[in-house]
Amino acid sequence: MARTTNSDTLPFVESRYELGMLASQRVRDLNGGAEPVIEKTKDKLTVVALREIASGKLDVANVRHEFVQSYKDSPIVASGEETLEIGGEDPVLREIDAELENVLVEDPVDAEETVETAQEAAE
Repeated sequence: MARTTNSDTLPFVESRYELGMLASQRVRDLNGGAEPVIEKTKDKLTVVALREIASGKLDVANVRHEFVQSYKDSPIVASGEETLEIGGEDPVLREIDAELENVLVEDPVDAEETVETAQEAAE
């Protein structure tokens, strides 16, 4: 297939912005093991994704749905698995969070002091 252009894909998407979002989602799908709907070539996955969209063989509505769902899904923490969330269950992490918060509140950084420190380190 010849070079794929934006004008080749616009009949299948609503805008160039959506084209970028859908192509990036399709690349993630292909990286995850999805089978391409067009003939597999030695092209990079971004080119394959754009060619799939331009061919009209790709279910764009499904890719759009996957893209939206990828931003809705939140990671699920298995029971017993530790998290690094502030205010988590681990008392050690809560203690570290409290210490960091106290240091940040008690000792605000002066912008001039930061510049001077960086200059001294550079010399």
